[in-house]
Amino acid sequence: MKPDFPSFKDSLAAALQSLGMSQDLDRADVLLAYLQQLHHWNKAYNLTAVRDPADMLVQHVFDSLAVVPELRSRQNGRDLRVADMGSGAGLPGIILGICQPDWTIFCVDAVGKKTAFVRQAAGVLGLKNVQAVHGRIESLDSLQADVVISRAFASLGDFVRVAGHHRAPQGVMLAMKGQYPHEESQALESATDWAVKSWVALHVPGMDAQRCLLELGLKEPHDCR
Repeated sequence: MKPDFPSFKDSLAAALQSLGMSQDLDRADVLLAYLQQLHHWNKAYNLTAVRDPADMLVQHVFDSLAVVPELRSRQNGRDLRVADMGSGAGLPGIILGICQPDWTIFCVDAVGKKTAFVRQAAGVLGLKNVQAVHGRIESLDSLQADVVISRAFASLGDFVRVAGHHRAPQGVMLAMKGQYPHEESQALESATDWAVKSWVALHVPGMDAQRCLLELGLKEPHDCR
């Protein structure tokens, strides 16, 4: 049976309300159009192991939406330049691009078919602010991003190692994780010049699993004793 994507609109509206994003209700159709693209191309492009569109809605769309209010709180009136590292199917990059058409979003991935999907989906959805970047993250020239973000991409240590140079001088690095990664945090601080500066719990509507967002920064001189 073909999925009835419009039937998800009530669930999406409830999720947006739950996240304090009622101002984004007019973007629901575009968010569902992205979900439809993801489901349609998943078999050919192997974009995600999640096959059911209702599960995709929660595990991918709602999960990505959960970070939007936190990024908006860091905006300070600026149009942000955001680099989504290991973006895969454009998560959270395309979701950010839909919700914030005034931000410039780079969806970076080393897998060509995934960046091809992002490029195709951005075109279909009319997202002129979303750019697909194909290449090895550590080998690309710096994107000078205000926000360098990753979602289930790599360990914290690997994230800063391969993506740290993409951060603008006053930018931040944000890692979306499940439960707070204590071991990764300790390994990061013991093996690198970086540390977890702060973190917040993320509420994902319809998901029981814990989610959090960590801000990573270079250690201050007194942290290195």
